[in-house]
Order: sequence, then C-alpha cells, then structure tokens
Amino acid sequence: MTMRVGQGYDVHAFDTVSADIPAEASIVLGGVEIPSDKPLLAHSDGDVLIHALCDALLGALALGDIGQHFPASDERYSDIDSRQLLRQVEQLVSGKGYRLLNADMTIVAQRPVMAPYIPAMRQNISTDLSVEYDAISVKATTTERLGFAGREEGIACYTTVLLQS
Repeated sequence: MTMRVGQGYDVHAFDTVSADIPAEASIVLGGVEIPSDKPLLAHSDGDVLIHALCDALLGALALGDIGQHFPASDERYSDIDSRQLLRQVEQLVSGKGYRLLNADMTIVAQRPVMAPYIPAMRQNISTDLSVEYDAISVKATTTERLGFAGREEGIACYTTVLLQS
C-alpha cells in the first residue's frame, strides 16, 4: 500500500470590466451555481474549487497540472463544465491504481456567502470521484477584507488530497 499527498491552488478574478455582465450573474463552485453580482473571468466555467482539486489529484501522482491536461489554448475546453475535467482526472488517478481517501478544500472569498451551497458542492464532488460524502471536506473563509479576496477582486481555493494505491 502506497499513500500519496497532493496540494492544489487556483484563483480567478471577478469580471468587473465587461460591458455585458448580466444583472443576475452567477459563479460556479464545486459544480454548484451560486448567485453573484460579478462572474469570474475564465476560459472554462471558472470553478476554482474543482480546478484546485484537479491540481491536487494530479500533483499527488506527479502528473503535471490542470493546464497541461486541459490548456486554455484548446477551444474544446472553452466554457466547459469543470466537473467533466474532474471526472477525466479521476480516470487518470484510478488508471494509475490509486483512489482518493479524502480531500480537504478551503474556498477564500469575501462574498458571496458559501455556507448554503457547501453540502451540494460536497455531494457533486463525492459523486464525481466515487467516494463517500464524508471523504470530501469543503470550507469557506473570508480574509477580513485583506488582500485581493478581501477587496472582492476574485476567489481562491486551497486543496489537499490523500491517495492510496
């Protein structure tokens, strides 16, 4: 039995300059659509939670990062649902003979408030990775108005995973 640890980080800025931001914008985190007055700038759906998770899973097995596997220069990934990317990463991980034991994720955002959406995020991720709900931890924190997240310029996510062969 071999254990591997991976860590991931991702960040996306809020779109504050586009002229066509809808009055009822939203963001996607953990595959859950969350109302927001500003969308995130991204080539895909901008799901920083899943992007950080993909990087952690890939990193645990020294398989590179999400940008190597799903480059922004490839139009196939334009506006893609990041849950599709996560399922592909899970296939890479299981193909190497590993399975996820647990994932611990922290969303860093001043707003929107994440708490009401966290159970659905955990459910989506546990379903996509074929693990128990209790193996997926999602937390959210603010930065007490400090830094880019505190100034509401974007959202970041930190992730740690433990894999076992």
